[in-house]
Amino acid sequence: MTIRVCVAGATGWAGSALSKGIFAAPDMELVAGISRSQAGKALGDVLGIIGLGAPVFATTDEGLESKPDVFVEYTKPSVAKDNILSALKGGAHVVVGTSGLSDDDYREIDEVAGEVRRGVLAVGNFALTAVLLQKFAEMAAKYIPHWEIIDYAHSGKIDAPSGTARELADRLSKIRESQLDVPLETMQGPRESRGVRLNGSQVHSVRLPGYVISVDAIFGMPDQKLVIRHESGTSAEPYVDGALLAIRKISRLVGVHHGLDRVMEF
Repeated sequence: MTIRVCVAGATGWAGSALSKGIFAAPDMELVAGISRSQAGKALGDVLGIIGLGAPVFATTDEGLESKPDVFVEYTKPSVAKDNILSALKGGAHVVVGTSGLSDDDYREIDEVAGEVRRGVLAVGNFALTAVLLQKFAEMAAKYIPHWEIIDYAHSGKIDAPSGTARELADRLSKIRESQLDVPLETMQGPRESRGVRLNGSQVHSVRLPGYVISVDAIFGMPDQKLVIRHESGTSAEPYVDGALLAIRKISRLVGVHHGLDRVMEF
């Protein structure tokens, strides 16, 4: 059975790489792309792919008229929630690559997904090395009570912390909260200098030119430390295989789920 896919943000940095991957996949059909700046064109003409005739629409509602089985959200935090809710109500499962949505946003999305019996898989980072970082950090947190997370991204990234860092903090909270030898309420100096307390972890966000997306999970013990790092290059290619896997497996889920490993085992 061919999976019909609509990609919101199909001409962006990550969305264009994924669109090419979907077009090349023998079990998928890219039926529509969403991009306000390229609306009215054929996606193949925009991306330089011969034979890709999927139309580009300006809005999610227009794209959903193509009746996709899976809707991929790769746009901006300001419009992502509305796109996801529209896709669910239109009968599609949803794979989310956009970061910046809050816990409250996902609670609302989960309620709608449950009502329509569709799955939503939110992945902070589709790269295999990011998934392994999360797994290794969970292992370390069982043995080392002190850790902090440093989240790096380019200077133009508007959401902080990144989806990768948020997902990591959420996962570690299932193990335990990180230990602070000096509680935040008793520290001297601006509390912001210690980052944000997010789901029991201290998270620091660095936004500078020269970075793409990187995350450090730093664990400390007396006279020793463990640093686990995921670091992206300038290409979006590392995210394609993970996103294709999510598209293939999302129909087995109902409600909101987080993390690519949620579908890696089946």
